[in-house]
Amino acid sequence: MTSKIKVDNINKVSDDSNIIKKCGTTTTIGSGASNPIVVDGSAVTIGRCGGTVALASGASQTGFGREGSVNWQTGSIKTATFTATSGEGYFCNTSGGAFTVNLPAGSAGAIVAVADYTRTFVNNFLTISANGSEKIGGVAQDAKLTVNGQSATFVYVDATEGWINVQETQTSVTGVEPFLGATGGTITTCGNCTVHTFTGPGTFQVTRLATSTPAPANNQLSYMVVAGGGGAGGGDNGGGGGAGGFREDKAPVTPYTASPLEGAGTISATVTSFPITVGAGGTGAVISSPSANMGRRGSSGSVSTFSTKTSAGGGGGAAAYSSSPDGNAGAAGGSGGGGGMCGSPAGGGSGNSPSTTPAQGKNGGSSGPGGGGTTGPKFGASGGGGATAVGQDGTPAKGGDGGAGATTGINFSNTAFAGGGGGGAESGGCSTGGTGGGGPGVGGPSPTSGTPGTANTGGGGGGAGSRNPSITVGNGGSGIVIIRYKSSS
Repeated sequence: MTSKIKVDNINKVSDDSNIIKKCGTTTTIGSGASNPIVVDGSAVTIGRCGGTVALASGASQTGFGREGSVNWQTGSIKTATFTATSGEGYFCNTSGGAFTVNLPAGSAGAIVAVADYTRTFVNNFLTISANGSEKIGGVAQDAKLTVNGQSATFVYVDATEGWINVQETQTSVTGVEPFLGATGGTITTCGNCTVHTFTGPGTFQVTRLATSTPAPANNQLSYMVVAGGGGAGGGDNGGGGGAGGFREDKAPVTPYTASPLEGAGTISATVTSFPITVGAGGTGAVISSPSANMGRRGSSGSVSTFSTKTSAGGGGGAAAYSSSPDGNAGAAGGSGGGGGMCGSPAGGGSGNSPSTTPAQGKNGGSSGPGGGGTTGPKFGASGGGGATAVGQDGTPAKGGDGGAGATTGINFSNTAFAGGGGGGAESGGCSTGGTGGGGPGVGGPSPTSGTPGTANTGGGGGGAGSRNPSITVGNGGSGIVIIRYKSSS
């Protein structure tokens, strides 16, 4: 028969205090200021309220690991670089600028979590940096959190994989760098590409570079730079304004249907500011008197610039009369202004001036002799040159049409830019502006004003059908700069 000792309590001899106490279903081991063990029907409690349970130096523990959670530090929002502590989660405010979270030295089961406090990780990313040569997701590189509202939880597993992201609100986070990021202009995103459109002066600010494979290609920029179009010439046979110069280059990783003028030269991003210049359209000539010699040439458009690429403003359209102080030849420019007509031959302005490869524009049209000023045939003036076609010559029936512009899908929709303005005619039909914002020219003899080039297309202005001072001739359209890059996988 097995021996048994039956007791409810065991007390100390010295002071009769409890060592083991049985009360109902609960047994308590220890007493006083010591750390008791309480065993009841459903739980074992070690320690007492306000006390500490500690392992002896050199001892190890099993079965008491964390349950994959952290204690969120809501009373300490982080705004600058700091070193994390295992078991804690941090809300990170990057609205004042990007910073880094340094992970603690890795030990199996260590856990750290971070979250975007102000949803500003897109422009001011959060870097997660492992200790020494330790890895993040098997990669010995820093990780970047670049999605607004993103949070991630990292657990250290072993030396092979290091810190592994086990929970995230957006995409998987490893040590691979994100794609290129930038600010400035009007920003639109479609698919895996982002476009920045500048319709006026501004700054294209690159905030981060891509290191995802292939990194050099993912940092190459697609761009289009269009200058301001030229204004039309004055008088009843004033030439159409030339289109602003058109330049484009397409990066291999940003697929779209580019214009025939693609290939202006590679531009790769660096983390810096790129000032953007968007050229204004040239002013159509003022008709200050019905006198034949008062017509003037339209002013040329202004340049547009991005990085090392500059597009020249479109040439102004010619004055109607050779007796004009400006003569009646169109001005040179990105595309040339159309020639005027009355009294002598009038040449179109040269396009692609200064010269670029591919050519940034075409020549303006030329007009034949008028046969003796106002007593001769009323020939129409010529159209301004466009990005891909020369301006048409004027005829006895009407002014010459403006040269066609270039069509590109860089902005997610096939759009034409840099069309030449149509020439005016003292009598006869109206001319058309070139596709891409060129203003139509009008026919006389009634006092009808010329049409301006369309804003932010670089289109040339259209010529008028009368030299009546009450009418106006077309101004050139302002330019535009568009930049496109790959922004996600």
